[in-house]
Amino acid sequence: MSSLQTPSPASPSDGAEVDPGAVDARGTVSSPSASDHSGSNGQLARPLIEELPPGLPSPLQAVPGSQAPGRLTVVVALFLIAALSGAALFVAGFTLGQRQQSTAGTPPSLQERFQPFWDAYGKITNDFVGTYDEKKLVEGAISGLFEALDDPYSSYMTSQEYRESLSALTGQFEGIGAEMTTRDETTNEPCSPIGGTCHLLVARPLRNSPAIRAGLQKNDRVLAVDGESVDGDTLDETIARVRGKAGTSVTLTVSRGDAAEFKVTIERAMIETEDVISEVLANGRVGYLRIESFSSSAADDFKDQLHELVADKRLKHLVLDLRDDPGGFVDAALDIASQFIAEGPIYWQEDAKGRREAKEAIAGGVATDADIRIVAIVNENSASATEILAGALQDTGRAVLVGTPTYGKGTIQTWETLEPDSGGFRLTIAKWLTPNQRWINEKGLKPDVLVEAPDDEDPDEDRVLDRAIEVLLEEEAEGSSLRPAA
Repeated sequence: MSSLQTPSPASPSDGAEVDPGAVDARGTVSSPSASDHSGSNGQLARPLIEELPPGLPSPLQAVPGSQAPGRLTVVVALFLIAALSGAALFVAGFTLGQRQQSTAGTPPSLQERFQPFWDAYGKITNDFVGTYDEKKLVEGAISGLFEALDDPYSSYMTSQEYRESLSALTGQFEGIGAEMTTRDETTNEPCSPIGGTCHLLVARPLRNSPAIRAGLQKNDRVLAVDGESVDGDTLDETIARVRGKAGTSVTLTVSRGDAAEFKVTIERAMIETEDVISEVLANGRVGYLRIESFSSSAADDFKDQLHELVADKRLKHLVLDLRDDPGGFVDAALDIASQFIAEGPIYWQEDAKGRREAKEAIAGGVATDADIRIVAIVNENSASATEILAGALQDTGRAVLVGTPTYGKGTIQTWETLEPDSGGFRLTIAKWLTPNQRWINEKGLKPDVLVEAPDDEDPDEDRVLDRAIEVLLEEEAEGSSLRPAA
């Protein structure tokens, strides 16, 4: 049985983490490229049970007769009773033997506790008059185990659900590599369904993707997929039509500005999600990095873009935008936090027995120099692995947190498969705590500077980001109240 670990999305929940839970919407969805976690051998997923035997035979009947039995009669009667009793004992022994055989794999100490389950299973397989699927019976039983935990981050998933949830965490999917959105031309807000004033637009083509090679551009309007109009569809329905197996093609009918509509045929491929975005703001003074998800590829992508801002462009002011990030892999959070924190714990992990282990910073971070000033933006949808990063930056004094309180997910999940092809599950196996050993579960992290986004804010404005830049540059003017990196 394979295993992964993550603090799953606010889900999603995921992780996550996602997640939050969403799969970008993800759901955090414990996690990819994470360390293996040993666990069950998956026996519960195997339908080992045979049909239970029928009940014991009816009690012996009294021998009729009006006269008192003679000696021969008594002997014969005793022989019959002994013979029939032996048969009954044999049948009873056979029944008990069959029952023990049918519960093979159940530890002896749990035989009595699990007997009602086997009784119910046997009754269904013997007496149910309709049709049933043994695999679904077993999956339903496993699902019930996780539901009984009453933990929003522990759950059973069918094989398909497991693959789909994990793909969101691994940062890979098959498609054309373009983010899409909907926008109402009258309100400039997201809308559904597509049609009329509600348009389907390309939000941005991803770097090195088939979409960008085919010439798709930001704000291109998609009118049809493979000749069928998108009117009446939701965003998710249209994205499902655009995605498909790598190596196959899809044709989009596109409108761009005032030009005549045209068709673009794009060959699908395996796409790496673009979970990190960077740019330079404030007239070249501030480097901006946004993390969309802590996927398996996010840490390497983050380090590359951070190096470009700090080493190549020599920027000393950074904004980390962690808003609406549902989380992902704990390993990614540890790696990214280590780019700013030179030593000491990034977070603490506490197992089911209450034992705590410090997860130390990884040496060689790109931006551990205390002269590099950092502000991190968070909100109520910043969860899980995102909170590990934000909590480490706050506790070590390495960054100022700006925004609103975070989601508050302080647990870590392991993801494991059940064989053969019996789905998988995510199970909460640990708590995580900040470097100062704060457990923020259901409380979240409180920002150092509280800033809320207005409900009526124009999509082209970002007052929280503007305030974060002000805080960053104010710190420079005042000589900085930030403590040196640990």
